[in-house]
Parts: sequence; C-alpha cells; structure tokens
Amino acid sequence: MFTATLIAADRLDAGDCSTAADRLAQAGCMPSAPLWIDAGRAADIPFATDAAAARVALEQAFARVDVVVQPSATRAKALIVADMDSTMITVECIDELADYAGIKAEVAEVTERAMRGELDFEAALDARVALLAGLDEAVIARCLKERVTIMPGAKALVRTMRAQGATAILVSGGFTRFAEPVAAEIGFDRAIANRLLIADGRLTGAVAKPIVGAATKEETLLAAIEAGGIDPARSLAVGDGANDLAMIRRAGLGVAYHAKPVVAAAAAARIDHGDLSALLYAQGYPRTMWVD
Repeated sequence: MFTATLIAADRLDAGDCSTAADRLAQAGCMPSAPLWIDAGRAADIPFATDAAAARVALEQAFARVDVVVQPSATRAKALIVADMDSTMITVECIDELADYAGIKAEVAEVTERAMRGELDFEAALDARVALLAGLDEAVIARCLKERVTIMPGAKALVRTMRAQGATAILVSGGFTRFAEPVAAEIGFDRAIANRLLIADGRLTGAVAKPIVGAATKEETLLAAIEAGGIDPARSLAVGDGANDLAMIRRAGLGVAYHAKPVVAAAAAARIDHGDLSALLYAQGYPRTMWVD
C-alpha cells in the first residue's frame, strides 16, 4: 500500500480530498477514502498501486497544496539528514558574510549558480571564500546574531522526529561557526560543515580541506543508515540546492524544499508551498504529536 498526503499551506477542504481521490481512481491507483491528519490542513489518501502515476495525478493539481507520495509502511522515518542554508535557515550564510564586506551581490550570484548546478560546488566555494580574505572574525558572530533565522517548522520537524526515536544530522556546505549553533538550537544530534580558516583574528580567504560538499552529504546519509541499522526506506534527506542531489536521490524519501529547478525535478517529493512542518504531516504526525 501507498499513501498520498495532501498538505495545505492555507486551507484544505473535503472537496479537495474528494477530487484528489477521484484523480487517483482515474489514474488506476485504486484509492481508499481520504483520512484527515489535521482537519483543514493535511489529509492522507491510501491507495493500492502505482506511486509514479499518483504523483503525476496529484502534484500541482491544487493551489498551494504540497503532495507527498510514498509507501505506507515506511513513512515514519528513523533518520533525517538535512541541508542548512535556505533549508533549515532562511539565508545563505556566505552571502550574508559577503554583505558585511560590501560584496554581497557578487558573491550571491555565484551562490545562486552553484545551487542551480551550473558551477562546480567546491570550486565555487573556494572562489567565494577567497573574496572574504581579511574580514574580521568578529563579523561571524555578528552575522549569526543579526542575519540567521531558523526556517519555520524546522524545530518542530527535528524535535518531533527525535522524540520518536529518529537520528537527526545537519550536513552543510556552509561553515561550522554557523552550523554548530544552528544545529544545537534546532535540536540535531550533530552537525558537519566546512571550517573557515582564521589567522590573527581575520579570515584567511580559505577553508579547511576536504570541502564538505555533495559527496560528504551522501556519505553521511549512508554511514548513518549503516551505523544505526536503519532500513534505507526509513531515511529522509531534505535540501534545496544541487549539492543536495546525491543524498536526496539515495534517501528513502528525498525532499526538495523550496528548491532550485534541478533539485525539484530529481526529488521524490517537493515542498513548494508549506514550511518544514509539512514533513511531519508526510510522516503521519498530527499537530498534537509535534514537539515545538
């Protein structure tokens, strides 16, 4: 059996659920009656066959409604591996650091191209960090305080999953000076990220090698699955940029969160409208079970 979960950014009504069930029936998916997870916000439609056809039938069929289709038996995940910038937080930290150096536009353009998969991530990171050479180390703490905001739904997602026994790992192509406090605030078990090199209180313009990029994210996911004896189908990876693609493709449920087109096209699920709490509904958790 499979489950199609409809998650509204605004409002979901019984008519939407009925229409969705009809679309699944027309696609040959053999649906059962819709079931509310939280009335007006999220509903499940169990169905018997053809998950691919179900995605085609339902995705983008309703205004401001996200749809997640997956096997019913493994929907509650035992592992989450998540990106940080523009996923667990609302900004790209390197772009905000560049703003303090007066070069945000230049750096942000490279960031956007790298996240779209148009540039090699490692080379693009080296090039951007080089532009920050000489920046006062104190700017990092200032940037963390003034610019970094936790993404809506992030705390509930991670804390609820951990309360249900899941492991949570933050893996970022950004920097430890941001990832470690962000991970602690949200509730992750641990964080992996790049280390900015600093000398005499100023950024040197380099990061420690090897760079944490797509390969590290994929390796972290697979190692956590093996170490925890986790059914791979019960793993969740979420991110927005091209350097998240490898882990998204290998996870039991790979999620593109408000993602770049190349990521949205490749992911098994997309959250385009709601916040990260949508991934709690995708696992079948009603609001009464969330840990804020």
